[in-house]
Amino acid sequence: MEKIYLRTGYTDMRKQLDGLVDIIQYSFRLDPYSNSLFLFCGKRADRIKAVHYKGDGFCLFYKRYENGRLKWPRTGEEARQIFHQQLRWLLEGLNPEQPKAVRKRAPQKPGNSL
Repeated sequence: MEKIYLRTGYTDMRKQLDGLVDIIQYSFRLDPYSNSLFLFCGKRADRIKAVHYKGDGFCLFYKRYENGRLKWPRTGEEARQIFHQQLRWLLEGLNPEQPKAVRKRAPQKPGNSL
């Protein structure tokens, strides 16, 4: 997967694949056929749906947590790109915006000083 997007806010978890693809395509103006993973979460934050296109069709993944809740960003309704590490944190019940995480940065060019 090249990119991972999550929809902030709440998603009606009764929506099936076609409804989620419509959100991706028309609300967020993203390409649902790209090599990306799109994540959605409902109000209870105990279940997650993911949509991914695999070249010959869409895959819809669904996970319900039996114990605990997701730390889902609830501000606004936007498609926010996250990194693989943030996805792992999210699925483990952690906040995907870890304030104390060491952030990667581009290497400096020779001759530049800090």
